[in-house]
Amino acid sequence: MKHVIALDVGGTGMKAALLAQDGSVLFEARRPTGREHGTDAVVAAILDFAADLADEGRARFGRAPLAAGVAVPGTIDEENGIAVYSANLGWRDLPLRRLLGERLVGPDGSAMPVALGHDVRSGGLAEGRLGAGRGVDRFLFIALGTGIAGAIGIDGRIEAGAHGYGGEIGHVVVRPGGPQCGCGARGCLETLASASAVSRAWAEASGDPDADAASCAAAVDAGDERALAVWRTAVDALADGIVLAQSLLDPSTVIVGGGLAEAGDTLLTPLRAAVTERLTFQMPPEVVPAMLKDTAASLGAGLLAWDLLSMEVTA
Repeated sequence: MKHVIALDVGGTGMKAALLAQDGSVLFEARRPTGREHGTDAVVAAILDFAADLADEGRARFGRAPLAAGVAVPGTIDEENGIAVYSANLGWRDLPLRRLLGERLVGPDGSAMPVALGHDVRSGGLAEGRLGAGRGVDRFLFIALGTGIAGAIGIDGRIEAGAHGYGGEIGHVVVRPGGPQCGCGARGCLETLASASAVSRAWAEASGDPDADAASCAAAVDAGDERALAVWRTAVDALADGIVLAQSLLDPSTVIVGGGLAEAGDTLLTPLRAAVTERLTFQMPPEVVPAMLKDTAASLGAGLLAWDLLSMEVTA
């Protein structure tokens, strides 16, 4: 069975799979990232996990994986295979593709081809081909987590932009002069509508320092007026961001994923209404939940590996 390695490196954990060419998962595994032990330990954990996945492929299918795809957070240089910067994992200018290529051996005994991708754009790729965007020619994927990131889907691929920053909807300013963002600007979307932003606002409103976005959603369902005010602030900001994106990109579908999207209709019902209220001449997008949950980035990494092989064949 032909297969590739699919690996998603997160801030606290890594999710991986052996992926067939049709996108079906042949094997799954998870491990901690180990960032508490430092950057060198994180890099070693990635390389060890990838090597173990290659061994798993040999044991199960009698042959090595054909390629590996790895999705990482932060800023990356996909063309040169460099993980440029990650605040959570502590690296700068890490030549991850080269390191993996040196560690992994393909079926013919040479260095295994490796594709490096951004975690959210990889997740958007998987949603576009295997999940909620399947069959959709233009979509916007939005991941509502600790921050907010996005991916622009066009005809089965993800548009990374001229400098690799395409889809960064979390840093669209929706409230000029608003809360300070980690990027240095004020009023960015992720300061108001990310899961962490909702958690902070709900903790303050409820007086419970342990309150989080999930408990805010539950309080919204229970009709708590304080929670409703917090939720409305987040939904309004998110709707403003989506309408801005709709004016620029005109996607037919907006796919909403990430931790905050676990609230389901508690989020999506008022969000759809708020988007519709704001539209004037624009065609309304279909706002749908992501389907692949926390496996999206690893699946997308595997798809990047298969795409890499396809490009090598046609080159």
